[in-house]
Amino acid sequence: MIDPETLINPTKIAVPIFIGLILFEIALIAIGRTRGSYEAKDAATSIFMGLGSSISGALFGAIRVGALFWAYEARLMTIPTTLVAIILCFVLDDLRYYWSHRFGHRIRWFWADHVVHHSSQHYNLSTALRQAWMGSFTGLFLLRLPLVLIGFHPLVVIFCGGLNLLYQFWIHTETIGRLPKWFEAVMNTPSHHRVHHGRNPSYLDANYAGTLIIWDKLFGSFVPENDADPARFGLVKNLGTFNPLRIATHEFVGIAKDIIQPGLSMKQRLAYMFAQPGWCHDGSRKTSQQIKAEALKRLDASLKPDASIKTLPAE
Repeated sequence: MIDPETLINPTKIAVPIFIGLILFEIALIAIGRTRGSYEAKDAATSIFMGLGSSISGALFGAIRVGALFWAYEARLMTIPTTLVAIILCFVLDDLRYYWSHRFGHRIRWFWADHVVHHSSQHYNLSTALRQAWMGSFTGLFLLRLPLVLIGFHPLVVIFCGGLNLLYQFWIHTETIGRLPKWFEAVMNTPSHHRVHHGRNPSYLDANYAGTLIIWDKLFGSFVPENDADPARFGLVKNLGTFNPLRIATHEFVGIAKDIIQPGLSMKQRLAYMFAQPGWCHDGSRKTSQQIKAEALKRLDASLKPDASIKTLPAE
């Protein structure tokens, strides 16, 4: 048996390792040993956003932790904290992360928080630190409650979530290409996650995995990296700012502006909060599905033979 109180959230002690690996990646890029890029202002912004996220977590994390302990009082059973239980909890929490991440892209209210992580136009280890500040208030953390309701101790759930985030740090890089096929088949990798951060139409809303890429393959959201279509990083419409406050709040501000438009029905106002990002009542903006469909239509049109070109009859 393992005492749950001995389990420390690994992200709390990993910061020096993160900084060291970022400096190492910068050095490799500087001497031309690997691909990738850093922009000083962009990297500084990512690190500042990570610091702000840590402060927000320290100030308001009690909301999330308190919810877990509250739900634990109504648990169906008590699952002893053993190594097997921790592994099982990790796998189930990774499945929880997949759906949490998917909702974060498909529902605008959650996207307003998660968009922070996608706002950099660079893809390097510092990008992993670019985290949102409002996670305690969007409500998405409630997806963790089933894990404690079935009997996992809240501290075990928090520990497994920390391990998941710790794993995801190293996949935010262009330094590593593709890994062995068996690893790419099961695990999330830099190649898979570059697709997730790509704003290319074919890459939108794909590869939501945290640690195990098998969830994307199981639920139909997996897209392999295409060397002929290298990922272009950032948002469909980039912000063009390094202002941390604007990065942290711009989508919430956008939601508020959309909702208070005159002449909307209650259904339309709610849709501006909970429909897909890009939805609008007048069709002036596009969702990721519409962007992908239009790109595919253009591709199909480019592959069709030009009817204006006449061919000579065969002799």
